[in-house]
Amino acid sequence: MINLFEIEVHQTTFAPVIETDIIIIGAGPTGLFAIFEAGLLKLKCHLIDYLPQPGGQLAEIYPKKPIYDIPGFPSILAGELVDNLMEQVKPFNPGFTLGERAESIEKTDDGQFIVTTNRGTAHKAPNILIAGGLGCFAPRKPELANLERFEDHGVDYIIKEPEKFRDKKVVIAGGGDSALDWSIFLADVASEVTLVHRRTSFRGALDSVEKVETLVATGKMTLITEAQISALEGGDELDKITVTENNGTVTEIDSDYFIPLFGLSPKLGPIKEWGLDLGKEAILVDTKDYQTNVPGIFAIGDINQYEGKLKLILCGFHEATLAIQSCYKRIFPDKKLVLKYTTVMGAPGS
Repeated sequence: MINLFEIEVHQTTFAPVIETDIIIIGAGPTGLFAIFEAGLLKLKCHLIDYLPQPGGQLAEIYPKKPIYDIPGFPSILAGELVDNLMEQVKPFNPGFTLGERAESIEKTDDGQFIVTTNRGTAHKAPNILIAGGLGCFAPRKPELANLERFEDHGVDYIIKEPEKFRDKKVVIAGGGDSALDWSIFLADVASEVTLVHRRTSFRGALDSVEKVETLVATGKMTLITEAQISALEGGDELDKITVTENNGTVTEIDSDYFIPLFGLSPKLGPIKEWGLDLGKEAILVDTKDYQTNVPGIFAIGDINQYEGKLKLILCGFHEATLAIQSCYKRIFPDKKLVLKYTTVMGAPGS
């Protein structure tokens, strides 16, 4: 579990402005790794996040979901990755303002920025890194008449604790990575797993599709394609799901849980008011250093947009590294920045 150890967590009071070298808006994996890169250059960071703990979606939505594309880790749970990132930045003593949303950005006469939260907490720095992931988000919900009735009574949009589904009958709907990954994972947890997808092709990784096909072939999972969930039934708790196929076939499935995984509906929220050039619900950046149209404001991770963009954590790490280099040059324009490998520099924070 995430341990806030000795990090400085700001609580809203009538405190003076918090001053730092870099304000990072968003405490997900990309924002956390940016602390490490800044720390190597002796730069101080303070993070703002609307969630009550660091880690972003990894901590809040799917801490038990396995991630397979982090270099050096054949597989790592999302929550464990956050724990590791927090341990990695511990020597650099970052500050955190948690449970507050970055509301406004103002430029000062001396060329710095003031970021104020929805609770009035003010932060000042010459650089801002926006690492807000998808921004404010909510799960996309299927259009079912009595869906809300069963929310928290058999309908879940987020899987925080897989053990909840131990020996239960689970129906998952969706065709992307999350639907595939959780179907694979829960096949060894639930007594029955049924994956329903409206098409025969999937949007997820080919390797995951192959794993699902293998599980279906061995009888560990049921797959229904070209179909949709058409009805939910039950008393106080969900107990039956109706699936309607495109050919008109109707099937009733006994189920303890229905998990629709159709992705998240992102909303930029206050970011739209910050004078930044926006693409399709994302911030446009220069790939030289992932700076926005406003000098000193950078956007890294899923929140940015550029030609060839891939929304992967490891890509966010790369973007954070280059952005931090430019932050240093903005603070110390007359100093020559020489790249030093950590193997030469010694232990971080030493």
